[in-house]
Amino acid sequence: MLFNSFAYFIFLPIVFFLHWNVFSKKEQSQNLFLLAASYFFYGLWDWRFLFLIIASTIVDFYIGKQIHESNSDNKQKQLLWCSIIFNIGILFFFKYYNFFIDSWIDLFQLFGLELKRTWTLKVILPVGISFYTFQTLSYSLDVYHKKITPTSNFISFATFVSFFPQLVAGPIEKASNLLPQITQKRTFNYSKCSEGLKLILWGLFKKVVIADAIAPIVDDIFLHYGNYSASTLLLGAILFSFQIYGDFSGYSDMAIGTAKLFGIELVSNFKFPYLSRNISEFWQRWHISLSNWFKEYLYFPLGGSRQGLSKSILNISIVFLVSGFWHGANWTFIIWGGIHALLYIPIFYFKTNRKYANTIVAETTCFPSSKEFLNIIITFTFVTLSWVFFRAQSITEALEYFKQLLTNFSFEIYHHPSGYRMIDYYIILILFMSYEFIIRKNERTPFNFSSKLVRFILYVVTVFCLVLFFDDQTDRSFIYFQF
Repeated sequence: MLFNSFAYFIFLPIVFFLHWNVFSKKEQSQNLFLLAASYFFYGLWDWRFLFLIIASTIVDFYIGKQIHESNSDNKQKQLLWCSIIFNIGILFFFKYYNFFIDSWIDLFQLFGLELKRTWTLKVILPVGISFYTFQTLSYSLDVYHKKITPTSNFISFATFVSFFPQLVAGPIEKASNLLPQITQKRTFNYSKCSEGLKLILWGLFKKVVIADAIAPIVDDIFLHYGNYSASTLLLGAILFSFQIYGDFSGYSDMAIGTAKLFGIELVSNFKFPYLSRNISEFWQRWHISLSNWFKEYLYFPLGGSRQGLSKSILNISIVFLVSGFWHGANWTFIIWGGIHALLYIPIFYFKTNRKYANTIVAETTCFPSSKEFLNIIITFTFVTLSWVFFRAQSITEALEYFKQLLTNFSFEIYHHPSGYRMIDYYIILILFMSYEFIIRKNERTPFNFSSKLVRFILYVVTVFCLVLFFDDQTDRSFIYFQF
């Protein structure tokens, strides 16, 4: 079930009504109902993979309790490794098995040895597996490091693992934030619900009016890149930057907004990343929950930046490469991660990686300074060019795309594959980024203006655009569902 479908907007009000009017007396009944709703929500994709989520839930619930109750350091380590092997194992099998088999065969072919691909399997990638395995694994790690006390309530833990707003594409929640909210009884809060509906509306706008609207253009340019000039290929890369941002941040907004309807606060996942002034700030604002996960559970255990410059650079490189690989079983994602490592390391070397950690662009002024604006443009350019590897189906395709971009120096007017006016899309994107700049101080209140007239106009324009661009007949799944 997609957030941007009619089915979801039938499902959500029903679950909301029943949660607050039928199952609201006790925390256990609230959670049991949310668990059933979450399993139903996920099972509509493929009910068979519910057993995988349930298995992951049972394993980490049991391991968390056993780690907490054990007084033996060796046993605790063994239990933790059971959790790591289980979670990474199912992720490896479903997501990476064929990748490694194919890469191994390709390596032998370089030396003239032909191997049959009889070892490859027709494996279906379960939706959201990269997200919920990381979420349950972090629970076991936090229990082991005594950062949290494991819950003894299986229903609460199962709800934490499978909470439907963020089940299939995050944000990746830590148990220390989400689990306490689930284990206590929730009461209806009108203000939270109002905020949630606004975020859902804004997220739906990003998905439908920004991401889905320009998706056919991006698909056309990347599919026929050999037929287009450099100007069109640059346009394709820029539009994909907006597509993936509108798509993923739109999902996150809708997930956070939906959770608010049930009295639950999820962590922020995006904070206007395309207003970043360097690559370090970009990663502090893009897919924040994943960045924080890798920082806490990979970068710090590797030693972080405490063991000298060379080791720190190695650790940074590992994190970015693994982050790229997390996104998909393709060398293009690894190269994409490597590019960001190369962009980040000079900033780390000159110790400017925390320069913008606690500030926003034009923090005390109405407009960015010329230096800030230039830094934003440079950062956006690097990020946009790196997205080519992320979007391409293979390394060869990405390199050919860049070759065409760098050699076919000509300008042409691109025409929409369906005949629509391109100027309309340019205007929408300019207005969208201008509005993002206006609301940059708080990503969770997109319609928070004191003037009722301004709010009314914004609501009308947003709804009008949604009606104009909404297309329930076209399959526009969220991009990050494939990860």
